[in-house]
Amino acid sequence: MRVRLDAAGPPQPADLRAATKHLLAVLDQRAPGNSVEVRVPPYAAVQVIPGARHTRGTPPAVVETDPLTWIALATGRTTWAEAVAAGRVSASGERSDLTPYLPLD
Repeated sequence: MRVRLDAAGPPQPADLRAATKHLLAVLDQRAPGNSVEVRVPPYAAVQVIPGARHTRGTPPAVVETDPLTWIALATGRTTWAEAVAAGRVSASGERSDLTPYLPLD
């Protein structure tokens, strides 16, 4: 699945939604678990990475970013460190650094 990030004009919302959900599903397959919640509002959230299981309330580890940043991270267009330094990713709690899992290629 490809979203044209370099095309003139912004990607269509339906394309962003599909790409976001697809790439989160790939992360879920490659890093199954329930210790970190990765949120990409308004489209999706998944719990990934082995560790303590979370079932109620706010998880102890949360990653949140926007769809364009998530797609850029997942496809290697930007690094975790670059996105965090630019304030495009909010990550808190143990295991919330997704560097070992990105990019998803």
